[in-house]
Amino acid sequence: MRNRPALFTLGVILFFVALGLADRGVQLHGQLVLGAITWVVLLAAMRPLSTERRLQTLLVVLVATGMEVVGSVLWGVYTYRLHNLPLFVPPGHGLVYLGGISLSQTTFVRSRPRVFVGAVAACAAAWAVAGLTLLPRLDVGGAIGVSVFLFFLLRGRAPTIYGGVFLVVLFLEIWGTAIGLWQWHAITPGLGLPMGNPPSGAMSGYVLFDVVALAVTARILRGRHVPVPAPA
Repeated sequence: MRNRPALFTLGVILFFVALGLADRGVQLHGQLVLGAITWVVLLAAMRPLSTERRLQTLLVVLVATGMEVVGSVLWGVYTYRLHNLPLFVPPGHGLVYLGGISLSQTTFVRSRPRVFVGAVAACAAAWAVAGLTLLPRLDVGGAIGVSVFLFFLLRGRAPTIYGGVFLVVLFLEIWGTAIGLWQWHAITPGLGLPMGNPPSGAMSGYVLFDVVALAVTARILRGRHVPVPAPA
């Protein structure tokens, strides 16, 4: 991952493609197998990482899983194919995070961070505007989510990581909804906000996971008097 970050990110994306295609043809027991495979892949990807990165990744998995339970199972903002929370989803969040970090560590991004962040901001804003004007489903909820994402992208402590995660999530959301792995409801339950499928603001939740993981990891390591490297 450190030596060939672009290749690692591509590997993460291809793994999700294969995972999505496999999930379409299985039921609950098959999803358990896919979940076990995804955990193995995540743990293998974490093995060469620093303690800081491992802790961040596990915190992303923990926080994201909690939000998945709230957002899908309890609130019903979106629904997975079998109306459950597939067991490959929690480790999948960890892989999304590592894929985003790897993308932020490519030569292009490291040499042109402002260009990269600006391009990501323009892409997110364009998606939000399209959701309000051009796309088949009105996406007010997504536009609000994009506003949250842009705030952290432009003011947060690790903008290139957030930008990298955005691009991985962009592909993942479009791919996952296109092949029917999950669907976002047209109206946000309880709020009445129209949403796209996927909503343009879907990446805002991922960035919140990252913000929490980075902040909590820094606090834990400072408490143990371990030097905390600056984020990428």
